[in-house]
Amino acid sequence: MFSVSIMSLILIIITSVVMTLASILSKKALTDREKCSPFECGFDPKSSSRLPFSLRFFLITIIFLIFDVEIALILPMILIISISNIIMWTTTSVVFIVILIIGLYHEWNQGMLNWSN
Repeated sequence: MFSVSIMSLILIIITSVVMTLASILSKKALTDREKCSPFECGFDPKSSSRLPFSLRFFLITIIFLIFDVEIALILPMILIISISNIIMWTTTSVVFIVILIIGLYHEWNQGMLNWSN
């Protein structure tokens, strides 16, 4: 019988070969100018398709992601309250929420939450 190290080596070799073959076979042979250009209903594009977008949209997205991750971290804290030390759980929860409130205050202070501009 094969030992575990030999089986691991064989598995790594097979995985590497499959990944290499997939990489080689998936590459396109030719890049065509028409395929690389933006499509606008068959008409020539009137302006560049790579126009920079407002930095405000990017910052709003970052704020959304931060608060989305916050929800993903708070929900498990609710589930483990019954099996954890209440003092440690309370301390962790308070520190986490204080950090989020400080971040929200900083965003508010910097004017990131003003939607009028």
